[in-house]
Amino acid sequence: MPDTLTPADQTAASPYRVLARKYRPQSFADLIGHGAMVRTLENAFDTGRIAQGWMLTGVRGVGKTTTARILARALNYEIPGEIDRPTVHMDREGTHCRAIMEGRHVDVIEMDAASHTGVDDVRDIIEAARYKPVSARYKVYIIDEVHMLSTQAFNALLKTLEEPPEHVKFVFATTEIRKVPITVLSRCQRFDLRRVPTGELAAHLDRIIASEKVTADPEAVALIARAAEGSVRDSLTILDQAIAHGGGHVSADAVRGMLGLADRVRVVDLFEAVMKGDVAGALAILADQYDTGADPVAVLSDLAAFVHLVTRLKHLPDGANDLSLTEAERTRGRDFAEKLSVRVLSRAWQLLLKGIQEVQSAPRPLPAAEMVLVRLAYAADLPTPDEALRMLKDGTFPGLTPPVTGGPSGGGDGPRARAANGFAGAVARRAEPEAAAGPRLDSFEAVVALAESNRDIGLKFALERHVRLVRFEDGRIEFSPVEGANPSLAGEIGRKLSGWTGRRWIVAISREEGRPTIAETREVRRREAVDDALADPVVAAIFRLFPGAEIVDVKFGDEPEQLPAGPAAGEATFEDTGDWTEGFLDEMPDPGLGDFDD
Repeated sequence: MPDTLTPADQTAASPYRVLARKYRPQSFADLIGHGAMVRTLENAFDTGRIAQGWMLTGVRGVGKTTTARILARALNYEIPGEIDRPTVHMDREGTHCRAIMEGRHVDVIEMDAASHTGVDDVRDIIEAARYKPVSARYKVYIIDEVHMLSTQAFNALLKTLEEPPEHVKFVFATTEIRKVPITVLSRCQRFDLRRVPTGELAAHLDRIIASEKVTADPEAVALIARAAEGSVRDSLTILDQAIAHGGGHVSADAVRGMLGLADRVRVVDLFEAVMKGDVAGALAILADQYDTGADPVAVLSDLAAFVHLVTRLKHLPDGANDLSLTEAERTRGRDFAEKLSVRVLSRAWQLLLKGIQEVQSAPRPLPAAEMVLVRLAYAADLPTPDEALRMLKDGTFPGLTPPVTGGPSGGGDGPRARAANGFAGAVARRAEPEAAAGPRLDSFEAVVALAESNRDIGLKFALERHVRLVRFEDGRIEFSPVEGANPSLAGEIGRKLSGWTGRRWIVAISREEGRPTIAETREVRRREAVDDALADPVVAAIFRLFPGAEIVDVKFGDEPEQLPAGPAAGEATFEDTGDWTEGFLDEMPDPGLGDFDD
């Protein structure tokens, strides 16, 4: 047990100090999980390359404020006649150490930016910074939650931060580094205090438990370390509560009940049940955990965490050496990793992520969690549609996947068997010859014709005038809509084609420009035909014979009839718009009969 963990002197009459304060690190040697920062500071102090400001960032409870105090202590470390310079090696208590660590030294000023956000508070700092320290080597300003300062306050601080007096140092701490202006960050050395690894945090808790002369189950320590999520302060707060709850002994059951956690072994059992398709067993395990105080959201979250663990063990077998894992998680996790495919694990992960959100928003969490488990059990090991089609083609589609491990089996009549057989029937129907389905459409024009044959004039009009085709194949259409087209046109096309053909159609909007619409193509073709007709000598003669006539429409033999009555296919329609009798006789060709009298 290292001496640095020995709590400060405390008499029987002293008030109780919570563990988070009692075992607060007093030197860099006490810090855990921040070795990279300590090495950087050690090298800087040894070479005299000491910055004027530091920015400490990280999640709550990782030691930002504590590190700031230790840094202030190191800057002002002094033992008369022995040490008179900044150092990170503080084996003994120096002249200013106790006052600095207790937050009462006159030259180490701490300010909470959450309650002192204005520019006037910063002006007070700037004004006081001009004066030399009273007794220490440096005047150190520690500003916690610095991101809470106003824009004006940050601007007022910039000049002093960039060129502070030689006797002034700044240490900032924040949980929201992105809210700190880049102009401030560029003037500071930044240290990211990361979450403490679970194994290292559990070892730290073991040392404190021994120092407090209490006992704790190893699983309980692992649960606390995992629940703290890398925060040392949170772990000590939970441990403090667990010691009080257990009267001197910290048990795993007490920690689970106190935090609303699920039993880790039972979570593994739950995973096994859903992977086998044992719905009854899965629901029974959930009900048992709920009755002992576990939150349904916590149960599903732990189940998702175990899915993640099994997936990691499949690719990183050494991950089983994590000290925070229970023996059941290690051994059975390896077994599942060998037997389950990544496809199965990925599907379970996606279902659980969606299910956890549903349970969090449900008015009754327990029934919602039960439905998630039912869904997971039915879908746990179903093949993908492509795999099912290939298996049906090969004649290898199984009625039921065998259980992944020991325990009660789903059986040939279990939910997975029924789900698999039902899925096989659906895929088999999909794989049947398409004689029973609707006609195959080999072109977009065939789609238009199908809409016309079904007397859907509105859709036919939209297909011809609002669709710029990008790609087409039977069962899939990609198009770019014209400006002003119905926003729901793609859905309407897919829905009606699926109904008419008996097959699923995918109709998607594309960002590509697409080809001209059928109506635009038809109009271009008509104009070209009119131009060709006008250049024809016979048509020119007709226009000479019928002044004021014009071509109003052109009919092509490969187009369906558009008008109720009209000329034969391939003919032009003329319209008389003037008095054609005038000059008619002059234009008539000579019949060759000569002159004759009345």
